[in-house]
Amino acid sequence: MNDVHTSNKAAIAPLRAAMYNFEDAGVRAALDAVMSPTATVHMCHPFGDLTGARELYDGCYRPLLASLPDLERRDYIVIAGPDEFGADWVGCGGFYTGVFVAPWLDIPPTGHQVHMRFHEFYRVEAGKVVEIQALWDIPEVMMQANAWPMAPSLGREWNIPGPATQDGIVSGPRDEETSNASQKHIITMLDHMKKHPSQGGPEVMEMERFWHPRMNWYGPSGIGTGRGIAGFRNWHQIPFLNGMPDRGKFLDEITYHFFGDGTYAAVTGWPDMVQTVTHDGWMGIAPAGRKVTMRSLDFWRLEDGKIRENWVMVDLLDVYRQLGVDVFHRLREFNKARVQGSIPFPVGAR
Repeated sequence: MNDVHTSNKAAIAPLRAAMYNFEDAGVRAALDAVMSPTATVHMCHPFGDLTGARELYDGCYRPLLASLPDLERRDYIVIAGPDEFGADWVGCGGFYTGVFVAPWLDIPPTGHQVHMRFHEFYRVEAGKVVEIQALWDIPEVMMQANAWPMAPSLGREWNIPGPATQDGIVSGPRDEETSNASQKHIITMLDHMKKHPSQGGPEVMEMERFWHPRMNWYGPSGIGTGRGIAGFRNWHQIPFLNGMPDRGKFLDEITYHFFGDGTYAAVTGWPDMVQTVTHDGWMGIAPAGRKVTMRSLDFWRLEDGKIRENWVMVDLLDVYRQLGVDVFHRLREFNKARVQGSIPFPVGAR
């Protein structure tokens, strides 16, 4: 017999299937079937909070489908488990793709296929989705359109891969012992990570204890990927802490939802980080002395007892908003000389 977490993944499966062969009526029906009518949806900036399937579709998916008429969804991670509060979650990671033929969020179309990562977390009760926390990597689309108006990434920008082991869509039944061990490894790692810099130098994090020497840290577009501990520290952690050294001091203002599924673990939170931008600033933004919240939705894969891959999404556009920077306004200013019309689809067909 399937456990509840395997059943919850099965409840989400028709929605994922409908979005693979994406068309209006099928996706609307799948959303209606899987979501509670009063489900709370926390979407990344600029979409904000929504309620129920209709608002989610009309506010997010309908405009995306209009710009990518052959839209399809591909998942490479699907895991499920209970958080520390007893709530049950399904976490999905993958990307949306299609030919970009009409402006979307004022991003000019390219006439070429685009790739947009997503991390989407579904809280399920009695077989129905009652809450969604979701991040889409909108900056990734801006970059593919040569329309990104902010500072260049320090890390590597590329097409982020799925798990090296190709087992990210985890089948049931859920292995409770392995899942709990994966979750504990991540929580212990993060507890050590927060010791630096307030309790000492990099050595207090004991990173070699938790991270595989060939680890990949797949950051969001705007930060990029780092390879190995040195790559993670050089291209993300050191600049992050230089600009926000009070990381980890406001734990009473955040809520984490950790869960594990086999050798995978995940966290979602809205928000799950709070810190103040000071000192050197961050991502090319001058230090504003402003306290900001961050939404970071992550997946980890363990191999030989250490983290080999870490997929990270941060709502960077919302961080810029809190710092007084309207990325979409800058995008319009940088690209106002470009033609904003639609491109016939299929492109160039005769």
